[in-house]
Amino acid sequence: MSDAEPPEQPPIRAAAGAAAPLGILVAAVVLVSVNLRPAASSPGPILEEIRDGLGMSAGVAGAMTGLPGLCFGLFGALSVWFARKVGATAAIALGLAVAAVGLLLRAVTDSVPLFLFLTVVTLAGMAVGNVVAPAWIKARGHTVVLMTVYGTGLVVGGTLGSAATAPVTEASGTWRAGLGMWGLLMLAAVPLWAWLALRERRSPVERQVGDGPAPTGRIVKSPTAVALTVLFGVQSMHAYVQFGWLPSIYRDAGISASSAGALQALLSSVGIVGALVMPTVIARGRGLPALMISFGVMLALGYAGLLAAPATVPWLWALMLGIAGLAFPTAIALITARTRHPSVTAQLSGLVQSVGYALAALGPFAVGLIHDATGGWSLILVLLALTSVPLTLAALRVARPTYVDDEL
Repeated sequence: MSDAEPPEQPPIRAAAGAAAPLGILVAAVVLVSVNLRPAASSPGPILEEIRDGLGMSAGVAGAMTGLPGLCFGLFGALSVWFARKVGATAAIALGLAVAAVGLLLRAVTDSVPLFLFLTVVTLAGMAVGNVVAPAWIKARGHTVVLMTVYGTGLVVGGTLGSAATAPVTEASGTWRAGLGMWGLLMLAAVPLWAWLALRERRSPVERQVGDGPAPTGRIVKSPTAVALTVLFGVQSMHAYVQFGWLPSIYRDAGISASSAGALQALLSSVGIVGALVMPTVIARGRGLPALMISFGVMLALGYAGLLAAPATVPWLWALMLGIAGLAFPTAIALITARTRHPSVTAQLSGLVQSVGYALAALGPFAVGLIHDATGGWSLILVLLALTSVPLTLAALRVARPTYVDDEL
């Protein structure tokens, strides 16, 4: 074991009702993870079509791009409490069902207020999965394998939402098909999770524990937890700014809607590599500080390229921002890697994702306001590049081999 590697974790027992075979656990994680991003990433490439179809103003569209972060933050803060009441598996199953209904109904409404309300309903259901899934995984062992699957599924889902929505919209002639298909994908995840919930009715979050009692200190007293929240919040802000506005930046530079969606998908797809390898890299405890610095450098360079020559080599800027975006699967993997006890994992996940997404919600909204005020993207891109500083500092702090449990 290297000096940089944290001490070996005590074994985690599976919860009383959590003896499902690994194959079923993997299938369940795949189904939930691929569904937790398309609803957020799909509107961006067809934002103009949605606005035209519903008669939505630019201000409302800007507010809509900020809804994922806002809803993930608000409803994520309630998700641990909800999971303790109904059980972790049941909470995820109910969240998926609610989100599926919201997505399907959103695709057929002609009312802007109802569209926004159904978007909130959808994101509320997804918020439960965001927060509860890491603790659910921690309680079932196989953490590195399942977190690798989970992180990869998140990135794949976000990439699919970016890449497929515009082509389906163009092929069908309506934005409703482009958004509605994600409701069908969400609906496909419900049966397995409902079956698992019925099978594991005796496994709420607080009972899904490992050996020994959980630490009782407040999670905000942990410097590692606070730094991870900052890292997650800054990176999530960039992710949702990119989901909502990057296609518009490219389209204003003369690039077509499908090409802009493909560039956004390129950015997202880079994260697949990170999601596949980061849980293992973190478990081995080597090379993290250098990786964390590279995230900040690529973030600054990517936005600088968009500022200087957005249409010259657009794929290069998307690639750089995609490399910087590896901070996201890294932060997700660190939620389980920096905790021992599943209840601490749940608390850390709730803090990191609720506060982090709330901070992230400000980004897309602020971008919309600044763009309306200035009529361009220059000031926005400069400000986004400057946020590479707090991202790097927070990333270097969480790179230290420390458990949140020991800081409580």
